[in-house]
Amino acid sequence: MARKTTTDDPLAPVTLAVGQEDLLLDRAVQQVVAAARAADPDTDVRDLTPDALQPGTLAELTSPSLFAERKVVVVRNAQDLSADTIKDVKGYLGAPAEEITLVLLHAGGAKGKGLLDAARKAGAREVACPKMTKPADRLAFVRTEFRAIGRSATPEACQALVDAIGSDLRELASACTQLTADVEGTIDEAVVARYYTGRAEASSFTVADRAVEGRTAEALEALRWAMATGVAPVLITSALAQGVRAIGKLASAPRGARPGDLARELGMPPWKIDRVRQQMRGWSADGVAVALCAVAEADAGVKGGGDDPEYALEKAVVTIARAARAGR
Repeated sequence: MARKTTTDDPLAPVTLAVGQEDLLLDRAVQQVVAAARAADPDTDVRDLTPDALQPGTLAELTSPSLFAERKVVVVRNAQDLSADTIKDVKGYLGAPAEEITLVLLHAGGAKGKGLLDAARKAGAREVACPKMTKPADRLAFVRTEFRAIGRSATPEACQALVDAIGSDLRELASACTQLTADVEGTIDEAVVARYYTGRAEASSFTVADRAVEGRTAEALEALRWAMATGVAPVLITSALAQGVRAIGKLASAPRGARPGDLARELGMPPWKIDRVRQQMRGWSADGVAVALCAVAEADAGVKGGGDDPEYALEKAVVTIARAARAGR
C-alpha cells in the first residue's frame, strides 16, 4: 500500500520513509534490508533511534571498511534527531558512501522538516507510509494484501474483514495471511465470517447494519454480543448515528446519479453507496427523523443520562429497526 516516488531501487543510497503507519514503515525497512542481503548475505544492519545517533556516530558508521562490506543504516524517528546530528545527516546526503544504504524514517509534518526537505532535494528514494484513518483506505489495503499474496477475495469478504478486525493494519495483514494459508480458492464473506465471527458480530457497525436493515432480532443479538465482549456503548451509538445519517443523506441525493458522483458529493466510498442503497428500502423521511431522535436519546443514556446504557441501546435498536420497516 505504500506509495513510492523517485527511484524504485531499494538499494538507492538513501531511502526516505515518511508517515506514521508503523506497519508500512517497518515494511519499507524490510524491503531495503532484503534487497541488501540478496546482494550480499553478510550485510551489516544497524537500526538506530535518535538517542543512539549522536554527533559523529553517522560518520563512524559510514566510514570505509577494510572489507568493503555492504551496510544498511536505519534511523528511526528522524524528526527527533538533535540539531548537531541533523547537520551530520545533511552533510552525508551530499556525498553518500559506496555500499551503504541509509534509511531515514520520518513522521512528516513540521518537526524536522529541514531534514525532510534536504533528503528530498538530494534525490532520496521516497516511500510514503501515511496513517490510514479512513475505512476506504483500510479496505484498499486489504485488497492490495490479497493481490500481493496472489489470491482473490470478493469485495464483500474484504469489507467483512475490515468490519471484523478494525483499524489495526498489522492485524489486517495477519488475517489476510492466515486466510490465504488456510483456505483454497476465492475467499468470500462466508469464509471471513467462519474465522472471525466473534469479532464480526461484536462490531458496532454490525449492530448498526442489522438495525437499519430492519432486522430487529439479529440487531439485538449482535448488540448483546457486542456488550458481552466489551464494545464501548458510545461506539455503538456512533455507529447507529452514522448508519441512519447515511440513509438520510442518500435519500435526499439526486435520483439516478452514479455511485462515483454520489460518493464525492456525500463523502462516502462507492461501496458504501451500494450498501446504503440496499439498506434504505422501506425508509421514509419521517422514519429517519424518528431514528435520529432514538439515537440521540440512546447517546444521552450511555453518557450518563440514564441508569441502564444497555436498555437505552436496545430501545434505540428496536426503534430504528421499526422505522426501517415502516415504509415496506
